[in-house]
Formats: sequence, structure tokens, C-alpha cells
Amino acid sequence: MAKAEDGIKVLSVNRKARFNYSIQEAFECGIELVGTEVKSMKEGRFSYSDAFATVDNEQLWLVDFHISPYSHGNIFNHDPLRRRRLLVHKKEIRRLRRVVDEKGLTLVPMRFYLKRGFVKCELAIAKGKKLFDKREDIKRRDVRREIERDFKDR
Repeated sequence: MAKAEDGIKVLSVNRKARFNYSIQEAFECGIELVGTEVKSMKEGRFSYSDAFATVDNEQLWLVDFHISPYSHGNIFNHDPLRRRRLLVHKKEIRRLRRVVDEKGLTLVPMRFYLKRGFVKCELAIAKGKKLFDKREDIKRRDVRREIERDFKDR
């Protein structure tokens, strides 16, 4: 967990999303969590490799986001795979609905972090990459590595 100068403590970064999607825009939103969920997230016991956000009844929901039950919790522990509401302004939700419906884009969580004690999510508007786009990225990365190796040797 990295600590930034703005009082932000990064819990996790979704590196796989940059490979699978081309990111068009990213923004911050809050998450509505239960007490034991916050404690589990602070311990780093969550997974969001397949997670995405949807707009339903003028609300933004995070789906397939797994938070493991808190180890010291009791009967008040939460359901690990429940849908969690994302906290964004109503105007922003309407804009996201239009973007997702018209252009066929996806809302993908990019990173989770603590900001002044609150768990925040960086959500991105993304377009899925095709296989040839991914191959292009791999090729570019390999070429960059070779160039760096050559500079290092000289």
C-alpha cells in the first residue's frame, strides 16, 4: 500500500484494466460500505478483476466486486458479492448512462484508495480492446524493453 502526499493511501490498482481496455476518462466516486467491509478493505482483502459498474434506476452500482468477510466479524459480517452503490452526483450519473448506452462503453474500477478515512474508487469510462490491439501493446512494450537494454549496455 503506497502513501501519497495528498493524504491518499492506495489500497489497490487495477493494472489489468489498462491492458484490456483503452481508458477514455477517469473520475473519483465514493462507495457505500458496511463497517466490516471497510475493515476488510483496509486489510486488503478484496478482489475486483471482473468488476464493472452499471446504471440502474438513476443509481450507479458496482457489480462483481468481492470483499472477503472481516476476520474478527461476527453475525454482522456482510455478503461478499453484494452489489455496492457508488456515490456520484445525479448529473454525473445521467451523463454516464448516456455514454454507456450510446457508445457501448464500459465503466471499470481502476483503483481503490483511502482519502481522509473514506474508501474511494477511481472509475473509468473504457472501451474494450480487440486482440490485435493487445498484441500491438505487447509488441510496443517489447521494443521499448530492447531499446532500454541497448542503452544500458552502451
